Amino acid sequence: MSAAFVIEVRGRQAGLVVRQDRGGYRFFAAMSEAFALEGKVFPSAADASRAARAIFAASAR
Repeated sequence: MSAAFVIEVRGRQAGLVVRQDRGGYRFFAAMSEAFALEGKVFPSAADASRAARAIFAASAR
């Protein structure tokens, strides 16, 4: 069974993660700020969300 979760940062959809059969969650970017995460696999959806927030925080500086 697959599951997908939207990753939002500051009220904007940064991307989504899809649970992989072999474990982890693959990230698919929805906006250019999140392209650095495209295709990366995270242990959990929460880890992917933290990574997206970190990228947005860095770009705000």
